[in-house]
Amino acid sequence: MRTVVVGASSGLGRAIGIGLGQRGAQVALLARRKDRLVDAAREAGDSAIAVACDVTDEASVRSAVEEAATTLGGIDALVYATGIGVLRRLVDVDASTWRTVFETNVIGASLVTAAAIPYLLESGGVAAYLSSITGSVTEPWPALGSYAVSKAALDKLIEAYRVEYPTLGFTRVTVGNSAGGAGESATEFITSWDPALAGAVHPIWIGRDYVHSDFVDVEDLTNVVHTVITNGAAIKSVVVDARRTVPLPLNIPAQTS
Repeated sequence: MRTVVVGASSGLGRAIGIGLGQRGAQVALLARRKDRLVDAAREAGDSAIAVACDVTDEASVRSAVEEAATTLGGIDALVYATGIGVLRRLVDVDASTWRTVFETNVIGASLVTAAAIPYLLESGGVAAYLSSITGSVTEPWPALGSYAVSKAALDKLIEAYRVEYPTLGFTRVTVGNSAGGAGESATEFITSWDPALAGAVHPIWIGRDYVHSDFVDVEDLTNVVHTVITNGAAIKSVVVDARRTVPLPLNIPAQTS
């Protein structure tokens, strides 16, 4: 399975790219930071390659996808795992920030997909995109409104590609509460957040059960992505959430005859 994983230098993308390589896929790992990609490719296996790619730059995207396809001998699957989330009240999100969020989470996804389409058509391939529960399951989380809007747009982008290319597979992989993997695969999602605002909204998120003490297991997520890309167009949408470690207190009375 010749697979391109975008956003593979850190977080879930890195964990997925390494995991797919270790499961036998030929993987091309794409991201801006090639030095970190080289280390990830080493972990992913002998057939893995590292390719520098800036998803906000159309020329960079086309060059990277072409290099990946040439080296792998084609593309059977695309996994778009890159994304950014700005913690800011909507009234404080300026035009520049909106553009930054959409350039990575939506426009970048479309640019990568467009570049990969000719190769996916040759192989009858599939594309999978990491989405979020705040964009497609729950209401938008306070202070993550711009992120939720971008993920909702990503969901529609996936549907639009599915309509225009019905012979290919386009799958939304909605990910629940996650901290990424170990080491360099840990999420960098929250590193730029304002601690004071995070401290103010976190209790609200907990109170609404958006976040909890359990996180999505990256092995579970990688297994799901592997299943998606090896099943063609059969899976349109899937949700991967954390397995709870504390059972619900269901005080159901015993039945009497």
